[in-house]
Amino acid sequence: MSRFTLLLLLHAFLLVQLPGLAQDKTTTTYEQTWLAYFNQTRFSNNWGLWADFHLRTKDDFVEGLSTGIIRLGLTYYVQDQVKATFGYAYVNHFPADNHKNISQPEHRPWQQLQWHGGSKRLKTMQYLRLEERFRRKILNDDELAEGYNFNFRIRYNYMIQGAIGNRPFKKGSFSWVLNDELHINFGDQIVYNYFDQNRLFAGFHYFVTEQAYLQFGYMNVFQQTAEGNKYRNIHALRLFFFHNLDLRKKKR
Repeated sequence: MSRFTLLLLLHAFLLVQLPGLAQDKTTTTYEQTWLAYFNQTRFSNNWGLWADFHLRTKDDFVEGLSTGIIRLGLTYYVQDQVKATFGYAYVNHFPADNHKNISQPEHRPWQQLQWHGGSKRLKTMQYLRLEERFRRKILNDDELAEGYNFNFRIRYNYMIQGAIGNRPFKKGSFSWVLNDELHINFGDQIVYNYFDQNRLFAGFHYFVTEQAYLQFGYMNVFQQTAEGNKYRNIHALRLFFFHNLDLRKKKR
């Protein structure tokens, strides 16, 4: 059984079993749009830069804003297909239920190991990411409090991508994409929601060039909140642009 099949089974298990662990549970459904730009630039055989920027709506696909993220990192290439990244992200949580009139900032150092595989017509990508989340405390609807809440979060992401047509992964071609990412919380301040969320995505890539492609499709996000008995079920339209640059001098 493949890892991706196992992840799909785990996703189904979480959707069915986890809500039943909490009494008087409530699930709120949202419809959102997730926009993002990703850049990985390689400067030398061993070093590169990671950058990604996100903006997400709150509900009804176009109503309000929920989250904005700026994420940067320094990448070390262990091999061409294996790389380690260390970075920092600034997250802005726009006004929400427990801070209706103010945004909540979050500082998020992160470390990641990413590896690629596949063949001529099939590609895979996996990463394991550790995050340290410092979220500003909330005093009331209108004020931030002093200090930060803190927890660790680990994320495992598996993507499989298959070529469509007879020009695999070339300019002007399409590919199909399946992706699952599981988030797990841990730390002293985590009591009820060790399971944070699962993101299951299905969609397509369109290759603008061989180094740049547009990803679009549907994503389901199932998330447990800190209270333990409250859940979010998000139906999201996802539109991401990926841009990979290699600035190494070509051998003649």
